[in-house]
Amino acid sequence: MTDDNAGAGTGDVTPHPGWGATRSKTITWQDPMVTASFATSLSGLDFLFAIRDGGFPPPPMARLMGFSLVQVDYGLAVFECAPDESAYNPIGVVHGGLVCTLCDSAAGCAVQSTLDAGVAYTSIDINVTYLRPITKDSGPIRATGRTTKPGRRVAYATVEVTDGSGKLLAHATSSCLVMENRSSASTA
Repeated sequence: MTDDNAGAGTGDVTPHPGWGATRSKTITWQDPMVTASFATSLSGLDFLFAIRDGGFPPPPMARLMGFSLVQVDYGLAVFECAPDESAYNPIGVVHGGLVCTLCDSAAGCAVQSTLDAGVAYTSIDINVTYLRPITKDSGPIRATGRTTKPGRRVAYATVEVTDGSGKLLAHATSSCLVMENRSSASTA
């Protein structure tokens, strides 16, 4: 028995002439552990200010998916992203995984902004509800994360994802585990 689809979807497929022009995207990033080493000595809010203001490079995931932290305050983190075709799923819209990752970042950083120096967090769960399709023509999308309940062991956040006109595209709820006396960087 042979599999006529061997290699399909892995980048090992010879392009068919009818597929159109091949596109490419190059991603660059800095060593994430350099930034992470500063996370333990700053409050979550000061750490996020430093990332937003260019004092530390953004995490590689933000570079990969084109996210930018544009606003941060206590209990608030706002990210923007301008999805392109590289984020499309097989049916021609932005893959839900990009939106979920954007929501996870906004929720996690909203929680992180409430934490003292030496306190870490990690996502426990996230529930995303997709309300409208997103395409490259949707323009920049904005994910606004808000901490709804800070906590000593578990913190909760919500996220709204909107387009440039303010139309709600998705919303999410998330829980984060809060960990005292961290010795390494938080994850989201």
